[in-house]
Amino acid sequence: MRRQRIDPISSISLTMKCFLYAPFLCLCLLFSLEKSYGFEGRENAENHHSHTIETSSLFPSTSCKSSTKILSNNDTKASLKVVHKHGPCSTLYQDKTIAAPTDTEILLQDQSRVKSIHSRLSNPKTSGGNDVKVIDATTIPAKDGSVIGSASYIVTVGLGTPQKELSLVFDTGSDITWTQCQPCARSCYEQMEQIFDPSQSTSYTNISCSSPVCSLLTSATGIDPGCDSSTCVYAIQYGDSSFTIGFFGAEKLTLTSTDAFNNIYFGCGQNNQGLFGGSAGILGLGRDKLSVVSQTADKYNKIFSYCLPSSSSSPGFLTFGCSDTKNAKFTPLSTSVGPFFYGLDFTGISVGGTKLAISASVFSTAGAIIDSGTVISRLPPAAYSALRASFRKLMSKYPLTKPLSLLDTCYDFSNYSTISVPKIGFFFSSGIEVDIDVSGVFFASSISQVCLAFAGNSDAKDLLIFGNVQQKTLEVFYDGSAGKVGFAPGGCS
Repeated sequence: MRRQRIDPISSISLTMKCFLYAPFLCLCLLFSLEKSYGFEGRENAENHHSHTIETSSLFPSTSCKSSTKILSNNDTKASLKVVHKHGPCSTLYQDKTIAAPTDTEILLQDQSRVKSIHSRLSNPKTSGGNDVKVIDATTIPAKDGSVIGSASYIVTVGLGTPQKELSLVFDTGSDITWTQCQPCARSCYEQMEQIFDPSQSTSYTNISCSSPVCSLLTSATGIDPGCDSSTCVYAIQYGDSSFTIGFFGAEKLTLTSTDAFNNIYFGCGQNNQGLFGGSAGILGLGRDKLSVVSQTADKYNKIFSYCLPSSSSSPGFLTFGCSDTKNAKFTPLSTSVGPFFYGLDFTGISVGGTKLAISASVFSTAGAIIDSGTVISRLPPAAYSALRASFRKLMSKYPLTKPLSLLDTCYDFSNYSTISVPKIGFFFSSGIEVDIDVSGVFFASSISQVCLAFAGNSDAKDLLIFGNVQQKTLEVFYDGSAGKVGFAPGGCS
């Protein structure tokens, strides 16, 4: 998302608090070793190299299941409930006027997001000197490299004074936090909550065109800011042609009852169109100076974590600040992909307990990131071919069926009540292996079309993306201050 400086004494104090209760947490570790990490806790059995699950567990329940995870807040952290925006735990799900996308639409939107990520890396700034107008979307450059598309998980935050609750998609691939704002000078799409009205908030202020903060929008969005009556104007166009344009302002952001921040910079959208699925906007968790992670660094030291649930019928969480990392395996953030995304150094993949014979150069040529908004993990062509061949061999007793969009390895499980699924693991440069939960192996459209949830890039130089399906049930830790990312199994329970 780095504007504010961290007091080293405060940082040391934060670290001491993190480990204060470590002896007690060892007991939790012993108990956690007995847990199973399958779909919704319904995994029947597993051996060292495969999972055995009920096929019914491939699909979410129609009702929201409560979580056993207790979200705690204290002076070092703030935790928010995470839900899938189209699942039964989301208020958007209750609004039948907001249609959920089909599986094919999700995958097409996902492909748009991936293309825009690749574009952003090759074109970090699309053009200069564009005078962005609030009411005229045609002035946005066609390729600014921003991403949204299929981002699926939302949190509820408070904005303004008095605060208004808003459901925002949280996104590690976005830097600017924004929401739709009255009076919607040109256009607003349909959202669940009442659209935010800055004129009704006593804490809202516009950012002037001459402010140094306004000029920071160029790096955060790839587009030079505009100016309207001395007020700074932002614009973001996403890979699927969705866009938001509006005034750049500062406002009070409330995360929990005890954690609120004044003068958080955000976009107040006056012209917004696209596939935002009824959410009120975006909570930007990227690495730019204008991201929420950077703007709250004085308190949280650029530390946050999240757990995406095993299915859309269960909740997860997003935590800012110190978390228990006792079970986590860490790997350094990679610098090879530039400053925009959270880069990782992949070194290998295992299937069914066997590390595949893939040259390390396959991964280093492509580079890699982890992204909360990309659904399907994208692999270099050679890596995906090896993964697919090994997976198909180990799944040879199950009948293949027709592909689903970009997913080419799909199975018909109509005649099976249980299946055995090979384990899949990712290796990183630090020497760690992260096991993908069984809920992160498949993308299930129907019982007769259950697909391996990986896809190959078209070019060997295209970025590898660790997508959100494969992140399910892992607690993923981001420590921007220390420059590392960590993974712990069973994070949502």
